[in-house]
Amino acid sequence: MTRTTLFAGAAVVALLAAPGMASAQSSQAALEARIAQLEAELNALKGEVVAARTQQAAQAQDIIRLETRPAAPAPVQQAAAPASPGEGFRIGDHTVKFGGFVKVDAYASRYSGGDPVNGDALREFHIPGSIPIGGSKEDTATDFNARQTRFWLTTDGVVGGHKIGTRMEMDFQTLPGAGDQRTTSPANPALRRAFVTIDNWLIGQEWTNFQNTAVLPESADFIGAAEGTVFARQVQVRYTRGPFSVSVENPETTVTPFGGGARIVADDNSIPDFTARYAVSRPWGDVQVAGLLRQLKYQNPATSIDTTAAGWGLSASTKIKVGSKDDLRLMVTGGEGIGRYVGLNFSNDAVLNASGDLDAIGVVAGFAAYRHVWAPGWRSSLIWSAQKVDNDVAFTGLSANRSAQSLHANLIWSPVTAFDVGAELMFADREIETGASGDMTRLILFAKYGF
Repeated sequence: MTRTTLFAGAAVVALLAAPGMASAQSSQAALEARIAQLEAELNALKGEVVAARTQQAAQAQDIIRLETRPAAPAPVQQAAAPASPGEGFRIGDHTVKFGGFVKVDAYASRYSGGDPVNGDALREFHIPGSIPIGGSKEDTATDFNARQTRFWLTTDGVVGGHKIGTRMEMDFQTLPGAGDQRTTSPANPALRRAFVTIDNWLIGQEWTNFQNTAVLPESADFIGAAEGTVFARQVQVRYTRGPFSVSVENPETTVTPFGGGARIVADDNSIPDFTARYAVSRPWGDVQVAGLLRQLKYQNPATSIDTTAAGWGLSASTKIKVGSKDDLRLMVTGGEGIGRYVGLNFSNDAVLNASGDLDAIGVVAGFAAYRHVWAPGWRSSLIWSAQKVDNDVAFTGLSANRSAQSLHANLIWSPVTAFDVGAELMFADREIETGASGDMTRLILFAKYGF
């Protein structure tokens, strides 16, 4: 812009000074008009120069302000927000989650056939085959414990194109060992579940494939409908495809000696137990049918016993929705040689006959439970459970368990999410083949918080 201004000024001077130009003009008026025109053009150029300089000055000032402005502080790295429940955290290719619950129970129990000794598992939860028979009735026995407290950890991820997951779960539902309740009420950690899943495969310790945990009634007791429930956790290899699953599982045979006596845990099986299950879910509820096929085996070289028999079982269960909130839960199980799978081994799998051979023992068991929601956070379950054993008393003797049943009614309140408090009243009885029986009446109060 400066060169343009100088050029314009030089042009004016040259026009005024050139002798040829003065002589070329015809009159003084024409020369003055030309000069006025050039002055107007020069003033316009000066205006443009001033405007350009003003703009340049403003731009320069902006640059100075930008260069001298304090640098913006670096973004502060915020601490990662705590993961919401169930969200987990990443380790390599896996999402890791952990959780569990703390549960405290108080029991007030009366036994018609005498109190179980201190530390007996019956004082911790309902075991149908342990209800005392024949002892002297005592006053109400009160027990407190927190052994159902549970912890679990899972991982899920994709490795090499395969979906892989694991689960480890523990509680403290074991006997206190050398300790008792005088000082610290000790409890030992116990492995519940430990398995890995690879796509459709499961390998490890898990609920038996013969069982349906989804229909277990809500109870203050550890199991609740114990007599009529298929219940076992054991190591297995399971394959699942859609609603169908099959498994090979840890074998074990429990035996009643000829004429009766203490249970024999044989531990002689050479063939695993086989299960198959078909489960479907519909808008009205769920239904499952399961089958079990197994070998029963017992060897005792000292008495020259080496015998096997076959065992089989079928189980059907369902949870049916009633209205928008209530539900009905049912299970029925029957078979021969399946005693250890039903009712916490209320009946043995087999009995030795007079020839030293195994005879499978027949069992029929089941439960019905109705769950009603009274109001948000308030619900109750009414549970009936029973088992009947088909003993051949010529082999088992008259001390073998014949039948057991229990009735439960509870009220549970959840004042906040994951926190339950409740009370349950239960009555249970056991009968043996002589016709003698014993019963237990128990009030359970509990508090439980899941995390």
